[in-house]
Amino acid sequence: MNPDSYGTMEQVRAGVDAIDRQLVGLLAERFAHMRAAARIKPDRSAVRDEARKAQVIANARAEAEQRGAPGEVIAALWEQLVEASIAYEMTEFDRTRAV
Repeated sequence: MNPDSYGTMEQVRAGVDAIDRQLVGLLAERFAHMRAAARIKPDRSAVRDEARKAQVIANARAEAEQRGAPGEVIAALWEQLVEASIAYEMTEFDRTRAV
């Protein structure tokens, strides 16, 4: 896949679809890490870590900018991703402790 060589919208769409499949796979792996964190953390109050959240978002923004992607857009996406990850981890924390 080389977007610079595309000549049709079909090629663009096929490339986007392929990337989306990869992203979903990577997100599934990321959420597996959230399950591990929920299992490892000693108490529920440890799930939300604002300093770590800020670091993760800053890292994503810097990586985006280094790669020529819009840092502000990536930071906004990561804000949503991290909040969704925290919510998921809370649910997993509660689920694993209820057993």
